Amino acid sequence: MARFTGLSPTTGGLGAVTSPEQGRLAGPLSMSVANLCHRLQSQVSARTAAGFAEVLRRLGAPLQVAVAGRIKSGKSTLVNALIGRRVAPTDIGECTRLVTRFQYGTVDRVEIVFTDGRKQVLPFASDGMIPAELGVDITTVSHIEAYLTNAVLQGMTVIDTPGLGSLDAASVSRTEQLLGAAKHRKDEDDEGSDELDDTSRNAVAGAEAVLYVVTQGVRADDQQALAAFTAATASREAGPVNAIAVLNKADTIAPESVEGADGDIWKAATILSEKQASTLKPRVADVLPVIGLIAESAESGGFTSADAEALRQLADLDDDVLQTMLISADIFTSWECDVPSGTRLRLLEKLDLFGISHAVEAIRKEPELTAGALRRSLLDASGLEAVRQRLSIVFAARADGIKAAAALASVTALAHASGDPGERQRVHDAIEVLLAKPEAHQLRLLEALTLVASGAVDMPEDLSEEVLRVGSNADIGAQLGKPGAPRPELTAHALERAGWWRSFASFGATPAQSRVAHVVHRAYFLIWQQLREA
Repeated sequence: MARFTGLSPTTGGLGAVTSPEQGRLAGPLSMSVANLCHRLQSQVSARTAAGFAEVLRRLGAPLQVAVAGRIKSGKSTLVNALIGRRVAPTDIGECTRLVTRFQYGTVDRVEIVFTDGRKQVLPFASDGMIPAELGVDITTVSHIEAYLTNAVLQGMTVIDTPGLGSLDAASVSRTEQLLGAAKHRKDEDDEGSDELDDTSRNAVAGAEAVLYVVTQGVRADDQQALAAFTAATASREAGPVNAIAVLNKADTIAPESVEGADGDIWKAATILSEKQASTLKPRVADVLPVIGLIAESAESGGFTSADAEALRQLADLDDDVLQTMLISADIFTSWECDVPSGTRLRLLEKLDLFGISHAVEAIRKEPELTAGALRRSLLDASGLEAVRQRLSIVFAARADGIKAAAALASVTALAHASGDPGERQRVHDAIEVLLAKPEAHQLRLLEALTLVASGAVDMPEDLSEEVLRVGSNADIGAQLGKPGAPRPELTAHALERAGWWRSFASFGATPAQSRVAHVVHRAYFLIWQQLREA
């Protein structure tokens, strides 16, 4: 049986493709998989065909990114910052125990989806957020759908999941059901099982990418949790192409505790992020520092001109006084000064001490700084833009391959679960024909990448790193390990590595390694061709 375990590394800059039945597809690979599903629907059972119809629907939908992490890691705050609107509840309550899907809609509304399929529409609360109390028995709720007239969500559906750690079993179960983690509980060798309804639902329900939120301490079970969430994606096995992590609450790091930080909080956060990246790899492509609270306040309209004025008043205080106030939140709010205590408390809730200190410093450097410019300065200090750029590289720019590989994984799972050997063979043969096309090589590369990242194929460490680099970067310079190098140097290096991997595949590799090596050789050869023709 053809199996698909990874996601595509690059789309080569190809734009979206439109299909009359599907709406907007991410690119030519998605179109090829959609055509495959259309052709197969008349050749499989009614239940499998229904599963293929759901795969087709998902192919035409925006990329689905699950935001995962521990309870109190600041996931919902980061979701609000990414969306650019304070809509996800951040305080512990009913909604934080439920999976919430934020997607584009022409009318803002909240839909409660019950486990029996019923839906109940609610308006957003007066503060623009999902109501803290839903007025229903949440044990009967599957998840929440939030529709927003938000441009960001036209290209990406964001799934806010309950925090891991101190959650009740019901919340964990809801997350598993929506993301499809339960699929791994089924013995894949039990080909005679007819649990098709559950399997079908799980095979097509998973998110296609994961943004994992950590704080200062990466625990041993963060590795397990990240593996569980990435395995719950529709790719069935996740690697560094469809998962990145962020080190949230970077402003709470004590710089003196990080060697080489030289007392600088952001430098300390960057060093710690790099260490966490080495710990969490190969599960994630990267770990980036971010201050979600400041990002949310600056990006979602929480920071106002009144806040800017209050910060301007604080900037007028004697430096010794202000530095004393900034020692702790208690001192900051209780100190006697002209800025009312309630105003200072509001600033703390929006920016915390680091954000306040940064804003005051910016005002002192440029006294005429406008409220808008100050907001942009805070946004820059939050690290959100770097996260967005990485999301664009890892997820958005690769949406075609990500969605195509995820869809093929679902198609394979649906055929495998049917219990019909003839049906499985027809699907297998159709997928092999698709993979034989040159444009589908990126799917082969990602299959090889996942085999190496998951440990299924044992490779020497230096070669594993090379496979991961070639398969999980969109930029050619980064793929070749020579970012910024001139084209002639890149061209020569690509050809040299293509030859090396071909020799390794033929003379130095085990059979399993040889399978990977042939794919990497082909990847380098295609890069060489692209550089020559550019």
